[in-house]
Amino acid sequence: MSAVTSTTSLASASSRPRISARTRRQWTTGFLFLMPWIIGFLAFQLLPILFTVFLSFTDYSASSEFKRGNFNFVGLDNYKHLLIDPLALPSMGVTLKFALIGIPLGLVVPLLLAVLVNSRRLTASSLFRTLFYLPSVIPVVAGAIIFGGVLNAQSGWLNLALKFLGVTEPPRWFTDPIWAGFALNLLTIWSVGNAMIILLASLQGVPTELYEAATVDGAGPLTQFFYITVPMISPVIFYNLTIGVIVAFQFFVPALLIGGTNGDPQGSLLFFPMVFYREAFVFSHMGYASVLAVVIFAITMASTGLLFFFGQKLVYYASGETS
Repeated sequence: MSAVTSTTSLASASSRPRISARTRRQWTTGFLFLMPWIIGFLAFQLLPILFTVFLSFTDYSASSEFKRGNFNFVGLDNYKHLLIDPLALPSMGVTLKFALIGIPLGLVVPLLLAVLVNSRRLTASSLFRTLFYLPSVIPVVAGAIIFGGVLNAQSGWLNLALKFLGVTEPPRWFTDPIWAGFALNLLTIWSVGNAMIILLASLQGVPTELYEAATVDGAGPLTQFFYITVPMISPVIFYNLTIGVIVAFQFFVPALLIGGTNGDPQGSLLFFPMVFYREAFVFSHMGYASVLAVVIFAITMASTGLLFFFGQKLVYYASGETS
């Protein structure tokens, strides 16, 4: 019996594909090229994330000296405080409201612009591509300052144009809580040039034979757009949707520059990352700030995971497979 077993094991071992020396060298070379990224991921991403989770269970303060004895474990007290924090939950509502408006606009507007500049009927399309893309290369700080002047209630050119058109009381964009959040959505629309370029590249990759066949069958422009264009570029749309969700939950700099650390007016610009900024760098409550960081990280990861679970079922791939 043992002889049969040993013979079988030898036969199975001999039937396994042997890894050649060339394949080993290729794997080693590939691993060496990946090492800088792996080291960077471990040192600058994974370890800070783990350390943030560790700090969320302590009452560590940034104003105290960084020593081992300063980490006093408080268990779940910081997480319990999150539930009674008068700013954290309302600020999450501000973030969600911004995301519900900004994410659809961040998909529709660049898609329409990409279709426009991809049209053969548009003259000087290269000029329009440059003009639409140009705001995306302007630094965020400069863009926020520019929009602060453009949407000024008294001297902003947008309100002056509305008054010229007959609007007697134009919106007080950054001083009215009702309009402040939507004004920041306008700021994000202004810089959709990068998404437009990506969508434009995907539009130019759609086979023209599909449009020609649809035209022969009597399909109009709208039918071709919804039944040919959108399905063919759905992977790129899904990519922009994912990036839009991540950016919306991390929206911070323009709101801080325009609304300050208090999120004025009346907290309508107090986004969730701003509460984290206040607790960490204004009040030096690093333990509780770590809880806020963990929460926004978990929400972003969960939202992204749901997108991949449900969204990609609607994504079309040329290979005929969905992931």
